[in-house]
Amino acid sequence: MRAAVCTDPADYLWSSHGCNALGHDDLLIHPHPNYQRLGTTREQRCAAYRAITMETLSDEDILAIRLHLQRQHALGSDRFRSAIEAQLARPAGPLKIGRPRKDSTD
Repeated sequence: MRAAVCTDPADYLWSSHGCNALGHDDLLIHPHPNYQRLGTTREQRCAAYRAITMETLSDEDILAIRLHLQRQHALGSDRFRSAIEAQLARPAGPLKIGRPRKDSTD
């Protein structure tokens, strides 16, 4: 919707919105466990999903998301970033800028 491809997510055919928010059957969609936790019935899950998708992000949040994507950094708390780094076995946040310090024994 932000990209002005459509005015309502239900109008975008290449999305899972019809299944997750409106309850349309789609053999290609397999409910994620987080989606299942949105409610105990299909109607509750659909209503909760619709509410989530209609929320808007602040300009500040959008800027933070774009910046982290461009820099390929994980966006979240230090604990979250540490967990991602452990899983990927590589840094997921900003590194120190500049050359490494020379060892004092050289």
